[in-house]
Amino acid sequence: MRDTVAQAAATVLLAADPLAKVAAARKAARDWRLGRLGFSFDVTMPDEPARPDAPELLPPNRMPRRGKGSEHGRIALIHALAHIEFVAIDLAFDLIGRFGGQFPRAFTDDWMKVGADEAMHFALLDRRLKQLGSHYGAMPAHDGLWEAARATAHDPAARLAVVPMVLEARGLDVTPTTIERFKAVGDHATAAILGRIFRDEIVHVAAGTRWFESLCAERRIDSRAKWRALLDRYFRGTVKPPFNDSARETAGLTRDYYESLAVSGPISL
Repeated sequence: MRDTVAQAAATVLLAADPLAKVAAARKAARDWRLGRLGFSFDVTMPDEPARPDAPELLPPNRMPRRGKGSEHGRIALIHALAHIEFVAIDLAFDLIGRFGGQFPRAFTDDWMKVGADEAMHFALLDRRLKQLGSHYGAMPAHDGLWEAARATAHDPAARLAVVPMVLEARGLDVTPTTIERFKAVGDHATAAILGRIFRDEIVHVAAGTRWFESLCAERRIDSRAKWRALLDRYFRGTVKPPFNDSARETAGLTRDYYESLAVSGPISL
């Protein structure tokens, strides 16, 4: 009897070792693409994904300063980005396994690709850390990213509104500047990796926006008003400028979603 989508997603979430998680994500995406997984959601997703012993996970306000401009600071930034991509693997597969049964098969198509992309992004950054004499787990990381999954575990609209349409969209705003910082110190290898991640993240934000709007249309509710209401309820932070309007619009996340938030709050990234 062949494995199911839910079983494959749970396998990714329950893999603690980073290399094992990457391998499980790639296998799940490949098996889905090749028709080896049944479209069944017969396994409950774990409340928390498995995590390796390192890095130590700290609250965001306890994270040590990176030291801008130093080589240590540059490595620390790469490590922080690698951790974001590591958690993003679990976010993608939890979205599939937890909510995929409420959507058409095309939803799983999209998020399997997203999960495979996040695994590739993590692997690239982890390899870059090793080239620079470090590795993933060598420094602490903050534990704030999974909070969005905990808060929205019951509602696919809330999950889509907060994770791709706020957290990943923020990456579209800040990554171009980060790329220029690496280029300015001659680290073109890291800049190239971040360029690849930036292009992929536009696609990810587009998927989140598209499925959020599809869900709102199905429920016959205004997507902009619903997005704002969900952020008021589930997102602890501020959506603030500057925004990369061009990249956001390419992803379908137009200014009429977020412009009023930038002015009125209360929703800081």
